[in-house]
Amino acid sequence: MSPFAFALFDTAIGRCGVAWGERGICGIQLPEAGERATRARLLRRFPGAREAAPPAKVCEAVASIAALLRGEASDLSPIALDMEGVPDFHRRVYEMARTIPAGATISYGDVAARLGAPGSARAVGQALGRNPFAIVVPCHRVVAADGKLGGFSANGGVATKLRLLGIEDGRRSAQLALFEGDGGLGFDPGAAVEHLRGADPALGRLIDSVGPFALQLKRAPSLFAALAEAIVYQQLHGRAAATIFARVCALFPRPHEGPTAEGILRVSDGALRGAGLSRAKLASLRDLARRARAGEIPSLAEARGMSDEALVERLSAVRGIGRWTVEMLLVFRLARPDVLPVDDYGVRKGFAVAFRKRGLPTPAQVEARGKRWRPYRTVASWYLWRAAERATASK
Repeated sequence: MSPFAFALFDTAIGRCGVAWGERGICGIQLPEAGERATRARLLRRFPGAREAAPPAKVCEAVASIAALLRGEASDLSPIALDMEGVPDFHRRVYEMARTIPAGATISYGDVAARLGAPGSARAVGQALGRNPFAIVVPCHRVVAADGKLGGFSANGGVATKLRLLGIEDGRRSAQLALFEGDGGLGFDPGAAVEHLRGADPALGRLIDSVGPFALQLKRAPSLFAALAEAIVYQQLHGRAAATIFARVCALFPRPHEGPTAEGILRVSDGALRGAGLSRAKLASLRDLARRARAGEIPSLAEARGMSDEALVERLSAVRGIGRWTVEMLLVFRLARPDVLPVDDYGVRKGFAVAFRKRGLPTPAQVEARGKRWRPYRTVASWYLWRAAERATASK
């Protein structure tokens, strides 16, 4: 019988796994393509391990890991790791890596130098590539000498590494700048929901069915970076888009801070195409960068002082950016309270579900009913998206 046990647990990046034995945690598994794949990977790593409820110490470790992945300050140094069978050099690399603070990065060469083994950067990279304790031993904080991401062996590759660094960097002021105060919202969600219930009883029934308003804002270091990401994501499945965007970011130093206009203009077409960008998206990113350098893209401070329509007009001038893209930025990045994307399929589908329509409503029909939802049409849109999701799931 195997001396190991394992369990799966939920985090902000998906369902992770943990394996343990008598001497402590012997493995952390980042999410695979699905829960079944994550469980199968753990069982390949620890054949015969039984799935069980974690003991108290492992529960504490799991809670700390989950907190870190939510972007909270969380100290993982007290977590006991079972390094039985880990080669001595690898053990030293892992112990050194555990001293790198969240939000910081160092190079493979720096790790080698701190171990008193200059010239062994490649060996450091090999050790981190075999790291069995992901997150607890934060190999994602070790990058190439030029500040670029380097490799990452977990599912998702550099996209996962970029996401982990972005989560940790999100606690820094540069990342928090997009959303300040009021939990990131510039309005009272309770007051918004009560207004919608009173203004539209049918929408109120949907609200009661779905539950509390829980808009998840997406953080970004700058308006430029948010727009660049939006361009990359257009018309792509989320996972494919995340991989391509991570490859684009990996072309620059400190990739988790996102691309900059100067960086986009400096890198070659071949490098950007090699990251997976289509010719159309490459042209859009170049246009965005040129306009940003010319001062045509507002700063965050300027954007805060502009109306929704003024932002739509200004940003829609960029090649490849239309009204819908700007509306998504207004909702999910800037938390504007009164945005109704009438051309959005999810909003129209949710409208049909909520108001018992046989077919999709026209944008004009959504716009007409939406007048009663002012000044909280963003909240109404969020509930319509939830209605569309539930209808799809029920099928």
